[in-house]
Amino acid sequence: MRSNGVLASMCAGLVVCLAAVRGAAGNGLLQTPPNASQLAHCPTSCGDVEISYPFGIGPGCFRQGFELTCDHADRPPRLLLGNSSIRMTYISVGGGTAGASTVGYNITVSPGTDTYSMSWKAPAQGVMTSFYNSLYVVGCNVEVYMFGDNMTDLIGSCMSICTETTERAANVGSYCSGIGCCMILLRRDLSTFTIKLVRHNSTRAEQDKAPSEVKIFLSPYYQFVVSDLFSGWVNTSNLDQGAASVFDLAITDQPNCERAQLNKDSYACNDESNCYDRPSAWGYYCFCPNSQGNPYVVDGCIQGYNSTHRETCTRSCGNVSIPFPFGVEEGCYASDNFRLSCTPRDVTVLDRGYAQYRVKYLSLDDGSLAVTNMLTDTSSNNVERMVYTNYNGAYGSFEDYFKSLVDGIFYFSEEDEIINWVVANLTCQQAMQRSATYACVSHNSYCQNVTRGGTRYGYLCKCNDGFHGNPYLQNENSCTDIDECNIPNKCDGICHNYDGGFNCTSCSHGKVYDRTKYKCVMSAKEHNLILGITIGVACGLGSIVVALGAIALTRKWKKGIQRRIRRAYFKKNQGLLLEQLISNESSTDKTKIFSLDELEEATNNFDVTRVLGCGGHGTVYKGILSDLRVVAIKKSKIVEQTEIDQFINEVAILSQIIHRNVVKLFGCCLEDEVPLLVYEFISNGTLYDLLHKDTMAKCLLSWKDRVRIAMEAAGALSYLHSAAAIPIFHRDVKSSNILLDDNFTAKVSDFGASRSLSLDETHVVTIVQGTFGYLDPEYYHTGELTEKSDVYSFGVILVELLTRKKPIFINDLGAKENLSHYFIEGLHEGVLMEIVDSHIVEEADQDEIKDIASLTEACLRTKGGQRPTMKEVEMRLQFLRTKMLRKAQNLPTNGEEIEPLLRPDARNLHAQTNPANAAQLTSQGVYGYSLEHDFESSIYLPR
Repeated sequence: MRSNGVLASMCAGLVVCLAAVRGAAGNGLLQTPPNASQLAHCPTSCGDVEISYPFGIGPGCFRQGFELTCDHADRPPRLLLGNSSIRMTYISVGGGTAGASTVGYNITVSPGTDTYSMSWKAPAQGVMTSFYNSLYVVGCNVEVYMFGDNMTDLIGSCMSICTETTERAANVGSYCSGIGCCMILLRRDLSTFTIKLVRHNSTRAEQDKAPSEVKIFLSPYYQFVVSDLFSGWVNTSNLDQGAASVFDLAITDQPNCERAQLNKDSYACNDESNCYDRPSAWGYYCFCPNSQGNPYVVDGCIQGYNSTHRETCTRSCGNVSIPFPFGVEEGCYASDNFRLSCTPRDVTVLDRGYAQYRVKYLSLDDGSLAVTNMLTDTSSNNVERMVYTNYNGAYGSFEDYFKSLVDGIFYFSEEDEIINWVVANLTCQQAMQRSATYACVSHNSYCQNVTRGGTRYGYLCKCNDGFHGNPYLQNENSCTDIDECNIPNKCDGICHNYDGGFNCTSCSHGKVYDRTKYKCVMSAKEHNLILGITIGVACGLGSIVVALGAIALTRKWKKGIQRRIRRAYFKKNQGLLLEQLISNESSTDKTKIFSLDELEEATNNFDVTRVLGCGGHGTVYKGILSDLRVVAIKKSKIVEQTEIDQFINEVAILSQIIHRNVVKLFGCCLEDEVPLLVYEFISNGTLYDLLHKDTMAKCLLSWKDRVRIAMEAAGALSYLHSAAAIPIFHRDVKSSNILLDDNFTAKVSDFGASRSLSLDETHVVTIVQGTFGYLDPEYYHTGELTEKSDVYSFGVILVELLTRKKPIFINDLGAKENLSHYFIEGLHEGVLMEIVDSHIVEEADQDEIKDIASLTEACLRTKGGQRPTMKEVEMRLQFLRTKMLRKAQNLPTNGEEIEPLLRPDARNLHAQTNPANAAQLTSQGVYGYSLEHDFESSIYLPR
């Protein structure tokens, strides 16, 4: 039978648990592992039982639920679990086992009663009988059933039968086979169980017999003798005295290791120990990798490592070499973990307590041992056979169970006969911080972490590249340089060795390396070879020079043609004229004439991914100039030669426009077939996109923003009409040509269709250009372009801002409808508030909406002469915005009403416009307007 220590190491779990730990966790009673100084005041024994943390007696000496009591009334004193009657017989925290007084029943079976029941429940929440126990039944003609949590959870059953032959026999064998004694394997940990005993009487005479005794008890091992059938209780000499009953317990504040490790404030295991889940119960327990030490105390598992050793040590056993840190003699190994045995038969043995292995080969390079298991015959050992059977039922096989544990520095590989090892269960970083026990002491060695499948096992030492030997030594046998020059044919030339490596140099000129002689010798064909190489190199270089020269000449010729073509385009596009026109501009704001190369580089050769949009007058690309300015480059469609002079004149004029609400023209390029314009890049897209892209979503522009954008756009058009050096008519005013920058400031853009006038002109006659929905009907019919054509188009934009509908939209009947006609009809029918955007109705006052609608109606008049000028429109919008700002800031008014753009009787939006009086608008402008009012209004506008 195995010794008590061996049995203790076989128990897979900790013995005593946290009672009501989950409730205590909420009260903040859990602890992290303490250090040795914190436990210095705690009792270390009671009677002949030693005590180790997490068990303890007294405050600050135990983890919640592991409190012990020392009963000094008995001699020797008894160690009890808390306030219960469970007597602890031993505690082995490092091995994860403990023994306690036997749990059992002595049942008197009386005539006339056939069924008996009894139950057991753990005295604390996490206490459970270990699966290592078995339930033994000593008695005659009884059948016993064992249940777990309920009567449907059958653990097992057995039957014990007696005969006269049995009673007269001196011994029926040590194994409970059902003759006088039977047993039930637990197979799992149990915190509660119920036993049902059924008596079987074979004859009437047996029923009339006096009461008999049946003994039922838990124990890891019991050797049956017949005398126990007649004794008052089972003979204790037949029980394993090391553990009459064994209990497995767990740290139960968390269900498993994964959950426990998430909460470092209550995690019970120290940094060096491993955590294991209870396979059939709630909780976990801690285990030192080497099965020694205390896994619940800081640094409790760390073993010492001694890098020094005796000089006169046996370093072989049979044909097995035994290098340090391994050894067979005292003082020749680094720690007990590395101790081997050499038998008289020259067999090297690794003894791990639960098994012995014959070592066939030992490797320092990969940290492995080739072994065979010497424990091959268990047929004569009832203890081991019983333990094997229990573990086989609960965990698989006995050997597989122990292979699943990290056994100190040893762990099993995927191959059954290979045991891998590490120096210590530490990372390299942790090991190097412990300089006294750091194993990699050779100057030419390094530390290597050992992991497999994401699991960390520890560290090994390795010699640096170019060195070999023993990295665990500091003497001449440590990591030394490998002389690669002694390796045949290592170099095709002269070999030069140095510490950690080597290099090769070729033979001197006129010699070649002879592999048979290992040296440089003169070649018989040397001269012919050199001559052939010289000729070949010369011909090759000559060919390369000729080819490179041809390529260079071809490129130069192509570039010359390209320069001439671009120069011809430059002259054709009146580049010389433009240079003269812009020569008088200031140097800071001077319009630049860009080369085509610059713009091709800025747009990645006009890549399609750089296209911002396509319009009726060309394609717009996004570009980044060499000075990192982001620009928009407009590549116009093919134009007639007759329009080139006009284009140049307009570029010269637009280059002089400096207005915060007009897109700045940086310059142009005339080296292509059609001219290219370079504008500043506006980042937030167009007003059209913001209003119409997603009509189901709420518009990002508030009512105040819409009025401000309308005022800024009107100011830009007013500037072009009346404040520029030469009046400019935009001719394509629409919401898609009003861009918005980062601050949503309006920028009027796209002057591709614009026309300029001399100061004495009021209109020009042109081919009708523009966009349907915005086009002035008078301009469409007469072809006469005036400033009032832009006013009409701007009126359409005002309608877009009010209604958030497109200039040509699909009405409720599914037909296309003109927005301006739709608005005027709604205005005259008195349904203004129904056609206005619902978000505006929520934000704005009706008076504000009616003021804008009145202005819009004036801009959309059929006859241009009845429309206000852009300056009048700008001032009206400025006045309306000033009123809104005053109202928002609760500022007092000026004391007088500025009359509206329309005459007083026109404020009635339900009345028809009087054409006879409308003409007064052109000459009178805004009624009541004065410079004083302009100044008063402007002081409230944001700067």
